[in-house]
Amino acid sequence: MPSTQRWPEQGWAILQLLLVVSFSQAEELVCRRRGDPESPQLYKDGDIMLGGIFSFHTSWKNRQDTYIQKPLPLQCTSLNFREFQFAQAMLFAIEEINNNTDILPGISLGYKIYDTCGSIARSVRVALALANGNDAASALSEAPCTRLSQVQAIMGETSSSPCMAIATVIGSFRIPMISHFATCACLSDKIEYPSFLRTIPSDYYQSRALAQLVKHFGWTWVGAIRTNDDYGNNGMATFTETAQRLGICLEYSVSFFRTDPPDKIQKIIDTIKTSTSKVIVAFLSHMDMDVILHDFSHHNLTGYQWVGTEGWIRDPQTAAMDKHHILDGVIGLSIPKAHVSGVREFMLDVKPLNSSSNEMFTEFWEALFSCKFRQSKSSSGNQRECTGHEDLTGVQNTFTDMSFMPIFNNVYKGVYAVAHTLHSILNCNKTCDNTMQLDPYKILQLVKKIQFKTKEGEEVYFNENGDPAAKYEIINWQPTEKGIVDFVTVGLHDASLPADKQLNLQNKSLIWAQNSQQVPLSVCSEKCPAGTHKVLQKGKPVCCYDCLRCAEGEISNITDSITCVRCYPEFWSNERRDACVKKKAEFLSYEEIMGALLTAASLFGTCITNVVALIFFRYRKTPIVRANNSELSFLLLFSLALCFLCALIFIGRPTEWSCMLRHTAFGITFVLCISCVLGKTIVVLMAFRATLPSSNVMTWFGPAQQRLSVLAFTLIQVIICVLWLTISPPFPFKNFKEFKDKIILECALGSAVGFWAVLGYIGLLALFCFILAFLARKLPDNFNEAKFITFSMLIFCAVWLTFIPAYISSPGKFSVAVEIFAILASSFGLLFCIFIPKCYIILLKPEKNTRKNMMGKGAPK
Repeated sequence: MPSTQRWPEQGWAILQLLLVVSFSQAEELVCRRRGDPESPQLYKDGDIMLGGIFSFHTSWKNRQDTYIQKPLPLQCTSLNFREFQFAQAMLFAIEEINNNTDILPGISLGYKIYDTCGSIARSVRVALALANGNDAASALSEAPCTRLSQVQAIMGETSSSPCMAIATVIGSFRIPMISHFATCACLSDKIEYPSFLRTIPSDYYQSRALAQLVKHFGWTWVGAIRTNDDYGNNGMATFTETAQRLGICLEYSVSFFRTDPPDKIQKIIDTIKTSTSKVIVAFLSHMDMDVILHDFSHHNLTGYQWVGTEGWIRDPQTAAMDKHHILDGVIGLSIPKAHVSGVREFMLDVKPLNSSSNEMFTEFWEALFSCKFRQSKSSSGNQRECTGHEDLTGVQNTFTDMSFMPIFNNVYKGVYAVAHTLHSILNCNKTCDNTMQLDPYKILQLVKKIQFKTKEGEEVYFNENGDPAAKYEIINWQPTEKGIVDFVTVGLHDASLPADKQLNLQNKSLIWAQNSQQVPLSVCSEKCPAGTHKVLQKGKPVCCYDCLRCAEGEISNITDSITCVRCYPEFWSNERRDACVKKKAEFLSYEEIMGALLTAASLFGTCITNVVALIFFRYRKTPIVRANNSELSFLLLFSLALCFLCALIFIGRPTEWSCMLRHTAFGITFVLCISCVLGKTIVVLMAFRATLPSSNVMTWFGPAQQRLSVLAFTLIQVIICVLWLTISPPFPFKNFKEFKDKIILECALGSAVGFWAVLGYIGLLALFCFILAFLARKLPDNFNEAKFITFSMLIFCAVWLTFIPAYISSPGKFSVAVEIFAILASSFGLLFCIFIPKCYIILLKPEKNTRKNMMGKGAPK
């Protein structure tokens, strides 16, 4: 029972659900537009429809939304003739295609063109209207949505930010969108904007070209102003990145939008006034540039070199506004000049526009001819009444100016790119396949690959990012005699060429800021000349630096060198520090005064020794010569002559042989000399002992033993020298450490042990000889020469004891001079102390040179 009672309730609920579902399905078959329908400002029906989005107005009246009732439509203001021209270029291309039987024969192209009023939100709205395609009539009908009425491609928009918003929305529908003036590099991202293409190069190339242009003129310290939208921000970001890579620094980078309050504009003006850079890179749209120019004119901001982009560089309206010559001599990049035959005549024929019932064209007509229609809502003031039959004869304004022909050409190429794609899809020959269902996605895929030539012979194609080839003209503003600015092409930039050949400036005279013909200078720091290097200033960009002189031994031979390069060891920096010069090789030479004096002293000592030897040989049979062992005397004189001569080996450029001979010859000759003196000392002692009764000492130290002792003492030194030369001989050596600016050519010791062994052995013999002579100093005067030997050994030891510290502390060639001086001093000491007294007696006191006198005091007192 309970179950039978619940059955009617359950059945009624199911019946209600089925009714709701059936009514929902019925509603889905009826197309209903949400919100007010959007009517195009320009419309023409055709077999295939193209959409157009342009900003016929640049702004709108502010309104206060209450969020209680539905917002009213935008009230657009500030009519923009430039956008009318772009739309006219699109209409011209469509009319030309429709009248041409060679492309899309039998197919007529229609269009729907909307005004966005410069609003991104409205841009998205009209883009959806184009994508949806249902007009107001179908919105009111109850017919099923069976008609495919969407446009096959969209031409526009002019600015980058609206294009980004539109491309994001219609990208899902894969409807091709071809812009004629949106240059933001971000739009090349095919993941974000898959259906976006353009007939104007990306700012990626323009920004890099601007940086190369700035670098070309040596401007490394610049300021920058950019439009605060995607066009300006992305373009300036690429410029900044490239500029930093090229060594350019931005002193400031400020953003600006035409709706910014006055206080922000004042901050920008203050920033420019307090800056030190003289070049301003302006990445601005022409609308923002016009506002900037108007505000700058009140502050007399002249004297700055402006660098412009294609957004405003060739805009005659901007040039006409520059009454205060703020932009004199501006240089920048522009789209290459182009010519589209017939477009000028088409644009100037404005009567078809008057036939439009849209009230916007009433506003257009009134603004174009400076008149007012009687039925116009606006106040007529003192203006004349419009008849509707006016023509453009004699009218000079933005609409009649054709300086934007390159952009008209971009619109023209975009329309033709779609037409050629449709021609291919519809298999057109003499006729086209009208039955084929068009798919926007297929059109998008083919238009990316399309390649054709315009009637003017220009080749049109898109790369993988939907961008055309990047070529720019370099424009310079030059005043004419009539006071009008002439846009002079002074060079080209082709991004398809190698990096070093992309920028090509022609040999034309340029006009710079304030009509100067001198390239302005804009650097944070002057260039560092050769011989200096850059040192960054603390807390400042890399372009701000001080120039420091290179240290000794380092050079920089280029300007703005980052570092100084150290010269090779055999070279040294010149006075200017910009070149390495070969170091002067220094050694004790015969040509210099010190070498000549030492050579003279050596030869003088040799001559004196030879004279003494001749005297001794002449008087060899006299008692004084015979009494002092004439054989040892002659050997001593011979060794002294060698000592004087070996000093000459130390003078001159060191060679391998001279280095080995220097110390070995000196060591052996001095040992021979000291051995002879030692032998004479021993002879004196032995002779004194031999006078004592029953003494046979002389038999133990006769002439044979004397010769053997000299030979033995000398042989030991010879062995030391042979071992030294065998194990580690002296060798020529270039000493770079002693002096920075010169090379000391010297003889390296090879083995320090060998050198000090030679000197040590000489010192040991000298000390032994000194001790023996000292012990024999009080022997009988007439026979005794021990006191002269003592004095000579005292001089010898004193000289060589002072030699050691002097030799170690003397630099370069002076150490060699010290050694030569020690050799000569000790040699002269031996010569004078031992032989001069005897020569005195021989030559001046011959009466004392007798045996009787020599033996007169033989017995001790």
